[in-house]
Amino acid sequence: MTEPTKKPFSYALLRAVPSIERGECINVGVVLFSRQHGFLAMKTGIDPDRLAAFTPDLDPAPMADRLDQIADVIDGHERAGALAQLPQSERFGWLVAPSSTAIQPSEVHTGLTDDPAAELRRLFETLVRQPMRSTKSD
Repeated sequence: MTEPTKKPFSYALLRAVPSIERGECINVGVVLFSRQHGFLAMKTGIDPDRLAAFTPDLDPAPMADRLDQIADVIDGHERAGALAQLPQSERFGWLVAPSSTAIQPSEVHTGLTDDPAAELRRLFETLVRQPMRSTKSD
């Protein structure tokens, strides 16, 4: 039986920036690419309560729609147009290019994995879904 081989991957966080002027953001997703695994996928989720803490009157639906559009490109869906037909590496490059929109990518990070889907789930749970911790000062 052959041992699984860890191969390189790159990932970036997707951040909601409710007010471009203020520059505050919350993590709403992760996109992970591994050329050697032939893997490109993203996992997203907007926490309306956390978003409301930044901008109480903001409707999260347009951000969720934008994340769905990005997912269509990442997944290569025909309805996403020409971008979705590019090779995985170019779709990843398009997504992680700096932008000044309401959804912005973080810098790109790297690692090694033998299971990119499991790694994507782990990163999402750790970096996006991690519950906020309250701090008490005495």
